[in-house]
Amino acid sequence: MRYNIPMKEPNRCLYCHHPIYRLGDGMVKCSVCKKKYSTKRVAQIKALIRLFCEDENALSASKTLQLSYVTVLKYYQQFRHAAAEYCESQYDRHRTSESQYEEYLYIEKSKRHDKSAIFDSHNFLTFGYGEKVYTLLMPSLGVFKQQFIEDNLEELYYKEFSKFMRTSKIIKISEYDNIIEKFWHYFEQFITPFKGVSREHFPYYLKEAEFKFNTPVEDRSVVIEQLYFRPTGSDI
Repeated sequence: MRYNIPMKEPNRCLYCHHPIYRLGDGMVKCSVCKKKYSTKRVAQIKALIRLFCEDENALSASKTLQLSYVTVLKYYQQFRHAAAEYCESQYDRHRTSESQYEEYLYIEKSKRHDKSAIFDSHNFLTFGYGEKVYTLLMPSLGVFKQQFIEDNLEELYYKEFSKFMRTSKIIKISEYDNIIEKFWHYFEQFITPFKGVSREHFPYYLKEAEFKFNTPVEDRSVVIEQLYFRPTGSDI
């Protein structure tokens, strides 16, 4: 689904599209919603959105726009939150009773030969609906680690769970691959350059991958801009 947003007129509010007026400090303020913002800052945010949607990492984007890395990272996290929200809304609107799903276990490449790393893996379900996917992160296995070690069941648990370690069995893309397998292949390529993502932030990187997989490059910035600059309380 293509996301269309109204074109912003120079003298119209970015958020509600009502008339704005300029203030003495160079800021602008809306005559209706009363939002006050800097047009220069808005231009920077739009540029960051474009770079985010084109897969330029935060460090590179900070150099391109001459902004601090911490600032860019903060905005990128906000964009990931917006992408996650969009993915949820799209699945709710377009899912069907015929959706299929498979389980996927992701472990960083550097840890795949370490048996104990099974407890640091990220386990998620991937649903296929049409030509799109939806991901659902499962509870962490880490909560069971100490108990299995104490009960001397770590080796047994590893062998059993290895049967489901799809990380070692990704099939090369061919005309026979379904949309779920294509997403797994895409996800591996997407996540590897980050060289490790904390468990706290992993759900949003997963949703970023889902969003970018489902959304054509030329539509991504439009979607994120609409979500980022929408009036408070409005629906997607």
